[in-house]
Amino acid sequence: MKLLILDAGHCLSLAMAREANRRTDVELVIEPGLTLSRERLDEVRPDALLIPPLSRPITDAPAAVTAHAEAVEACVTACREREVPLVWCVSDQLYEEGYEEPIDEHVVPAPRDEGLRRLVATGERIRAELPRHLIVRLGPLFALDGSHAWLGELLDTLVSGNDLRAEDDVIFCPTSADSVSMALIGMLQQQGCGAAAWGSYHLAGTEPVSAYTFVSMVRTQLVTRLEGRGETVALGGVKALSHHHDQPLRRVLNCRRVLDVFGVHQKPWRLEVGRMLDIWCLARDDDARPVEETRET
Repeated sequence: MKLLILDAGHCLSLAMAREANRRTDVELVIEPGLTLSRERLDEVRPDALLIPPLSRPITDAPAAVTAHAEAVEACVTACREREVPLVWCVSDQLYEEGYEEPIDEHVVPAPRDEGLRRLVATGERIRAELPRHLIVRLGPLFALDGSHAWLGELLDTLVSGNDLRAEDDVIFCPTSADSVSMALIGMLQQQGCGAAAWGSYHLAGTEPVSAYTFVSMVRTQLVTRLEGRGETVALGGVKALSHHHDQPLRRVLNCRRVLDVFGVHQKPWRLEVGRMLDIWCLARDDDARPVEETRET
């Protein structure tokens, strides 16, 4: 299976590259940006085109959201003409005001924000023009590296001694980029074998949590690991923010359909965070080793 993914520096593109490198049944071609010509699509001839998400469209500049939507729609046109399936990943922030119950796939987002409405319109165009498409709504992505790599940003801020601020009344399900990459490849492999289960799906980590609790847990696990290594680092603190005083805003995706159709299980975000922190600590050792060897010499 040959896949083409856009936006080379995105954390999901990097995760897809790592997963493809571990396998022998996937060839991954990565484009540097979001612009894709018909000629390039003809040259690669992929089994599917993948577009990573804007992870925080609510806070992104309106121009960035519009540019993303226009780039996706240009890809829709190219894919329609070349009959190439399209996979578009999109943030759960499209459900701007949340829901009390877990959100099913058939619930089409109806945000008030103009930028979010622009993304919803892009999704409607995909449904109208491309029978073979996957729109995958994701919980907040986290990874160690790449753009939109939330966890990496948190660690950099904490280690530099700066404080983090996070909402204690916004509930969601964090989602690792690595788990998304494995799920997408598995879904597309099944489609290639004749599953023909195109449409919209939800994919998120297990256990709803507030942004504040997630960030606090990251800090606690980081402290534990650094102390276990004998390191004393003055980490930044975590401060709670409250914007929804009446009741918490719940943005919890119901991922039952992706399990029923493709057998894709949600991964526990706590285990994924722990695994990534272990990787981060090993990389920290590698960065420090040349300095120690120089001192010994």
